[in-house]
Amino acid sequence: MIWNISEHNVGTEELAHWEIIASIVHQLTRNLTPKQIEESGFGPYYIDHTVGIWPQAAGGIPFNACEFQSKGDPITDLFEDLAAEQKARTTYDNILRMVKDHEICDPIRFLREREIVHFQRFGEALRDVQDHLDSRNFYAFNPAFDRQ
Repeated sequence: MIWNISEHNVGTEELAHWEIIASIVHQLTRNLTPKQIEESGFGPYYIDHTVGIWPQAAGGIPFNACEFQSKGDPITDLFEDLAAEQKARTTYDNILRMVKDHEICDPIRFLREREIVHFQRFGEALRDVQDHLDSRNFYAFNPAFDRQ
């Protein structure tokens, strides 16, 4: 299926997003003094990771394989992809509401734009998959496995 190839390309680009975010975090934290670390609430992170990059949610939950929700069903997986792109866009929106430094905001705006494009591409892929399903059996089977 064509959407599968596209999904791998987007996955590669998503790793590049992490690299951009990690670079921003590194640039913001590399010269912090111990006092600044403590006053900023960055202390617990610093104790575990110094100023190394450790991917985690804003709430402190480390990144793990649970972030990849894959069921092997094209419709289910594409809806998951769409939701992930929207959640990332919302996170970038929230960052842009809080941060005013253009050196941070400019790359965040770029990443936000990419999430919008990814959402559009996944939407197109979903539409293509749905167009090729039997409309009388739209959700009753997994088209990747259950053949008539």
